[in-house]
Amino acid sequence: MEQVRKIAYDCDVLVIGGGIVGLSTAYAITRAAPGTRVTVLEKERGPARHQTGRNSGVIHSGIYYRPGSLKARYAVRGATEMVKFCAEYGIAHAVTGKLIVATQRAELPRLHALVQRGRENGIPVRELVAAQIAEYEPEVRGLAAIHVGTTGVCDFVAVARQLAEESGAEIRYGAQVLRVDRRAGLGVAVRTADGAVVRGRVLVNCAGLYCDEIARMTGDDPGMRIIPFRGEYYELGRPELVRGLVYPVPDPAFPFLGVHLTRGIDGGVHVGPNAVPALAREGYGWGVIRPREVGLALSWPGAWRMARRHWRYGGGEVRRSVSKAAFTEAVRRLLPAVTEGDLVPAASGVRAQAVLRDGTLVDDFLIREGERAVHVLNAPSPAATASLPIGRAVARRVLGVLGG
Repeated sequence: MEQVRKIAYDCDVLVIGGGIVGLSTAYAITRAAPGTRVTVLEKERGPARHQTGRNSGVIHSGIYYRPGSLKARYAVRGATEMVKFCAEYGIAHAVTGKLIVATQRAELPRLHALVQRGRENGIPVRELVAAQIAEYEPEVRGLAAIHVGTTGVCDFVAVARQLAEESGAEIRYGAQVLRVDRRAGLGVAVRTADGAVVRGRVLVNCAGLYCDEIARMTGDDPGMRIIPFRGEYYELGRPELVRGLVYPVPDPAFPFLGVHLTRGIDGGVHVGPNAVPALAREGYGWGVIRPREVGLALSWPGAWRMARRHWRYGGGEVRRSVSKAAFTEAVRRLLPAVTEGDLVPAASGVRAQAVLRDGTLVDDFLIREGERAVHVLNAPSPAATASLPIGRAVARRVLGVLGG
């Protein structure tokens, strides 16, 4: 105990990552235990520069996710809480509802399964025959659809900024972590690129695209590897073609939702994303290549096993990436009026997808604990929607360590 008292801690909790999950965690900790000192280290010059700020801004209902899973529980709860949070702080948002549309007969059983899943997750859905689709989306065509009324859109970057402010945490931007030194029973010391050393009693790893690397720096084996997938978007040149949100029926074998249309809070309509392997963790275009990161991905046995298992699906995604005509063809299944000229290139995002050693794409949120550390190892979509419940779940673990 004498040794512990001699350590000059800079904070009680040290959070790595200033995206919406890291900032929600800081917010939840200080709400649950006022007076807890929290420092957030973010390598960028502002919050939410990667997954949080580069998605389609959808507040997901939770209809897709396996009943009882963290994704299902946290997305359903998080959607309601996110709307309330936005309303409380005057953050732009809208509850628009969305259509999930079957365009082929083979998709009908999967559509009906989604209806059942939605009911199991406590989500009200309305089943539509082909003629009823036009009530919601006059330009959309399909064999059948379901309407999910609780889906919405918001400005997740503004949410992240508000969480940072309300948390009262010390946020250090431009603080890239280079080294983590953990001492059993004592805590962690983190060295950043500017030469600073920050000491805390507990480390929280919300590093997103780099969460596996931070876990290994800490001395914990994450048991997974982040394989980055780029999602490419277009903006619809004729936004009047779409009133709200329109999705295809997803393939349950993959944690991706397919190319969809999203009317955002700014009135524009995003089209996308596809899902192609990125050649860097921040590989927002084919021209961004980081050989070390490519090497890390290729050295992971799970990457090869995943590729062998899903090469056909992946080939289709790459084809839509390199061919605008192929991308347009995918959109036209839902929206026949769209033309290649209607699609204007927009900013891409990268999904931090955890892949296990056996090639399994982790389908649920993944949170693991180590000595004096909590690691968020898989938090892609719908993590922004679910960020408030995720933050509380991580906070409970952290406060358990501090109080232990």
